[in-house]
Amino acid sequence: MIFSRQKKICQRTMEKKRCQWCLGSEIERAYHDKEWGTPLYDDDRLFEFLCLEGAQAGLSWITILKKREAYRQAFDHFDARKIACYNQSKVDELLQNAGIIRNKLKINAFISNAQAFLEVQKEYGSFSQYIWGFVPDGKPMTNNYANLQEIPAETDLSRQMSKALKKRGFKFIGPTICYAFMQAIGMVNDHTTDCYRYKELAG
Repeated sequence: MIFSRQKKICQRTMEKKRCQWCLGSEIERAYHDKEWGTPLYDDDRLFEFLCLEGAQAGLSWITILKKREAYRQAFDHFDARKIACYNQSKVDELLQNAGIIRNKLKINAFISNAQAFLEVQKEYGSFSQYIWGFVPDGKPMTNNYANLQEIPAETDLSRQMSKALKKRGFKFIGPTICYAFMQAIGMVNDHTTDCYRYKELAG
């Protein structure tokens, strides 16, 4: 009886309608169900997402998801204070790490972004306070896209964010990366309207 009940629960979970982009693998489904689009305000995790979105540039997100734990190990669990102090010796070490994307420009961007991130924290009290100021009233925006094809790669808001962050010294932070970041941290709810997470996050 217990096995039968568990089987039914598993079947119901599998039957949930999800965004089309996450259906290719279990790691994408788990990320979609537990993280993507959920409002995030913790500075350490915001910095992690900012770094990983930049690391994704030119690659697929699943590539980054698979390397996520390796990135955490390689970059001191995204401790911005530590990363901001990385020297050339550390960069050379990271360039030998097969667990991450061994791109010198991206690795150096992590360092410059950590330094810029700490400056924002100093000025605003928290990075969260600053970044959430880009959306009206600092609240998540709920969009109404019926399918993946309708979702834009960038918006006026992501272009504004990109311009502002670049001015502060952030790297690998173009409008498309900024919009992916906004989606990931729940600044915008871009789950398609038929996805079960859309209603959960729309309240």
